[in-house]
Amino acid sequence: MDTQYSISQLSKEFDITPRTLRFYESRGILAPRRQGTTRIYSERDRVRLVLALRGRRAGLSVEDIREVIDMYDPTQPDDARQTMVLLEKIREHRRELINKIKDINETLKAMDEIEERTMEALNRKAAVNTNQLAFEL
Repeated sequence: MDTQYSISQLSKEFDITPRTLRFYESRGILAPRRQGTTRIYSERDRVRLVLALRGRRAGLSVEDIREVIDMYDPTQPDDARQTMVLLEKIREHRRELINKIKDINETLKAMDEIEERTMEALNRKAAVNTNQLAFEL
């Protein structure tokens, strides 16, 4: 008999909420069988959950994760297609992150320039106000 897991067992084991499990189910990553309203997860579901959580930590989208996981064929474990697709997804995500880092750095530089100009304007205004006070005394 295959190992079976309840929603609470998997939630506890992976420190995730039942809602997260239901989310992965709604996205086609997990496919528990039903016994009335109770979800019963298989060892296959557990492995797919492990892979999904790893993929999310790596920053992959749920759609990309499902695509990679769905490619796996246990009858052909040496098939490199899944590995190549995963590698391309990782490279694509890396490019996106590098572009985001560039955007953030450009934004920070612009903010530094605005802050510097603003401080200069405040200093000029403070100097004018100080000179006005000297004339009034």
